[in-house]
Parts: sequence; structure tokens; C-alpha cells
Amino acid sequence: MDQSVTLGRSQRMEAMHDLAVFYEHPLWFEPLFAALDRRGIDYVKLGIEGHSFDPAGSPPPARVVLSRLAMSSFLRSADHAIFYTPALYAHWAGQGARIINGADVLAVDANKARQLAVISALGYAVPATRVVHRAIDIPKAATALRFPIVVKANIGGSGAGIMRYETPEDLALAVADKFLPTSIDGVLMVQEYVPARDGRITRIETLDRKYLYALDIDGGGQFDLCPADACVADGKPIVMTKADPAPAIIEAAERIAAAAGLDVGGIEVMIDDRDGVPRFYDINALSNFVAKPLDVLGWDPHENLIDYLERAIEKARA
Repeated sequence: MDQSVTLGRSQRMEAMHDLAVFYEHPLWFEPLFAALDRRGIDYVKLGIEGHSFDPAGSPPPARVVLSRLAMSSFLRSADHAIFYTPALYAHWAGQGARIINGADVLAVDANKARQLAVISALGYAVPATRVVHRAIDIPKAATALRFPIVVKANIGGSGAGIMRYETPEDLALAVADKFLPTSIDGVLMVQEYVPARDGRITRIETLDRKYLYALDIDGGGQFDLCPADACVADGKPIVMTKADPAPAIIEAAERIAAAAGLDVGGIEVMIDDRDGVPRFYDINALSNFVAKPLDVLGWDPHENLIDYLERAIEKARA
């Protein structure tokens, strides 16, 4: 590469902010912004709405970019950035920026079928599943599964796009009547309904591929579960309590996070009440962290995240 081009890139990096937060839902990240302000981090907020870039230009906005893109963004806007953002992150990374949860991670985050493949390849149990790309193929795919089943959207943040069917006849009628979930990528998963022991799921939060904390979440049988204030489904309370998973569950979550390349994010698991098997089913690259962490955990995980970001900034400056 021409030395003048290399020097020009180096000079642009020197003039950049240390950190950019690229976010979709402003209310979710107010605690993060407040923590960054307290710590005196040099950062810039970049809202996803209205963003555009030049693939032959548009230098990175900072040495380090923290991705705060929610897969549920399509629920809030038809003009979501789920497919736009990976191209942007790849562009910035190609110019030398460090992207926290970059394009490769989003490729897993935005594909529940791929998540199950990552988990299964490590030897961990997942819900019995068949993946289809045509609704007409759902009844045939379901013949190998035990009812009741659920049909899930491949992209369906916060549990959106899940419907349950009790019998093959119910499912066949739903397919005929087109009473099915839809996924913005056209891919659907046909999955055995797993009765979670005690009605709880466990979300294990990881940072730098290591265990950070865990929550038991009881949504009263709801599919739409999310540990953020803004994610209460239909006004129904979601009960969250600090969890202490078994060492084997923590080890599994760390291995899954590493296999997915997850810098920060959650791994979800439930104990199948039919056989006692832990079944992992979700890799989520958006950790907006538990609401009211001091009440639930007794400490604030944002401080740990900022420690991690400071290390990434220091490395990017070197």
C-alpha cells in the first residue's frame, strides 16, 4: 500500500473519538451513556435512524464502535437497519476500527437457525427443530417432532414471531389459512415446545466471552421476554431474579459465546421439564443489561462493560 495512504489513515484515526455507540433504541441506553459520562470516556452517540454511508469513503466515527442494534428493531420500524448494519460494520472494520459485536457476530445474532447450529456443534442440547424457507413445508417438517410445537421467526427479537400449535391438524389448518408467524428473512423454524421447569428461563450474560452474571426470568408463560424496562409484553410483569447457574451451565455459555465470537451478550437456556436436560436456544448480541441492577444484582454491570471498552480503546490507540 502507498505510504501516503497509510499515513492518511493513521492521521484520520488519531483525530477520531475513542468510542462511538451505534444504537437503535435511545431509552435502553441511557444508563450506559450516564456511566460513560461518569467515567469521562471520549465518546459520540450515533443513532441508527437516518444513518447512511459511502462505501468508498465514510471513515469510522471512532477507534472503537460499540454495536447496540436490537434484532427486535423491525417491530418498531419497517425501516429497520438489521441488514444495513453488517455492511456498515464491515466497512468501518476494513478501515481499522474495532467493532464490538461486529458484522460476524451480527450474522449469528440475526439467524436463530444458525445459533442452534453453533450450539449443537459444541455438543449441547437444543430444542428439537426443523428449519424451512416455505410455509407449505411446515407440516412435513413437523412429522418428526412431538406436539405441541411452536413455529418461530428466524429473526424475531424479544420472542416476537412465535405461535404454538397443539396438534398436527391445528398446524395444517394454520398453514392452509396462513395463520403463521412471518420472518423478515423468510425463514421459519418448526420446533418442539419445551416446557421450562418451574416456568423459568435463565439468561447468562457474558463479557469478553466470560461469565458476568445470570438471571432467572419468569414471564408467566409469555414468549416475549426481555430483561429491559421497555420490554414488558402487553403490560404483564416479567419477574427477574439473580441466578447462580451450575458450573457446567456457565462453562457451556462461555464456550457458546466464544464460538459465536460474542464480545458482549446473553446466552439463554431452560431446563426441559420432560427430561431435566438443559436446552440452550438463544444467542443475543444485545446486552442492555438488567433494569435496576443494584436492586436485582447488587452491582452495576455497566462498570464492567466500560472497563472492557477502556481496554479496547487502549489497544486501538497502540
